Amino acid sequence: MEDALQRWRSEKTASYLSAAVAAAETDPAKAALFHQMARAAEGQARILATDLTQIPVFAPPLRARFIAVVVRTFGPRAVRPILSATKVRGVSVYGHKAQQAGHPWPISVEEVGGRHRAVGGGTLRAGVFGANDGLVSNTCLVMGVAGAAVDPSIILLTGVAGLLAGAFSMAAGEYISMLSQREMFEYQITQERDELERYPAEEAEELALIYAARGIPIDEARDVAAKLIANPEQALDTLAREELGLNPDDLGSPIGAAISSFIAFAIGASLPLIPFLVGTLNGVVVAAATSGAALFLIGAVLSLFSGRSALVGGARMLLIGAVAAAATYLIGSLFSIEGVAL
Repeated sequence: MEDALQRWRSEKTASYLSAAVAAAETDPAKAALFHQMARAAEGQARILATDLTQIPVFAPPLRARFIAVVVRTFGPRAVRPILSATKVRGVSVYGHKAQQAGHPWPISVEEVGGRHRAVGGGTLRAGVFGANDGLVSNTCLVMGVAGAAVDPSIILLTGVAGLLAGAFSMAAGEYISMLSQREMFEYQITQERDELERYPAEEAEELALIYAARGIPIDEARDVAAKLIANPEQALDTLAREELGLNPDDLGSPIGAAISSFIAFAIGASLPLIPFLVGTLNGVVVAAATSGAALFLIGAVLSLFSGRSALVGGARMLLIGAVAAAATYLIGSLFSIEGVAL
């Protein structure tokens, strides 16, 4: 009973938010889609209401009202992840271009899945950013302490502490983030499975409406949806991708994400410490040069994802890191310890 009431409220909330998206949407086709999704959610709420002994008066929760304000303020596309988390169906239309004439429409879960896979390199990109975070933060920390003219052993100790603190913080944050995301995805997919078993015809119609919003004729969209819905497992996979914008094959591993974040951050953060570990003379100068070269390399690698010149990307990253390091060095010099040579 409690589960039925919770799901009824979930559908009513989805209807409320779908209507809010429709009102904020400037594209007539997308606005029509979300109006239809709002009506579909209301229809599913009515089906769920048959399991309730008493139907309460629905009032949108404060969270849903706040999301509606955010949608009106920033637009539906900008808040797509929030809408996905609240089970607003059809948000996958914001991740696809309209169907082009003569372009084959997917009629299998493999073809549908291909439309939801990011163009490769996501893991590499995340790793590069993690290393960049470690490099910039620890270089600034080292330069700030060096600006105070303290003993190199203290700089090394401070840098190691900064490396460990930052790496553990990144790992913990990534673990919680990925775990929360995975739990949300699994909950939504479980709900979608129950709905598919309870009212498959309504789910097929919702899928057809999503395809129609992307430019495929409604009759053809219904035919495609019927083929996809015919197989229960295939149908669940397709609905998760197309209605909720989720990829069931890419839920992510919280532990894996935490470990990779820790390693990437630690690698970047270790670079400015190498001169102090090996006892190089003029350690601060060597650390600055090492970090500068690494920043340029990271900027050049990141340009692969943006399509910009590697030279421009590297120079920009080097400039940003240099400004940050110089600022922390100057701030550290305000607390200079007299009589200590580096």
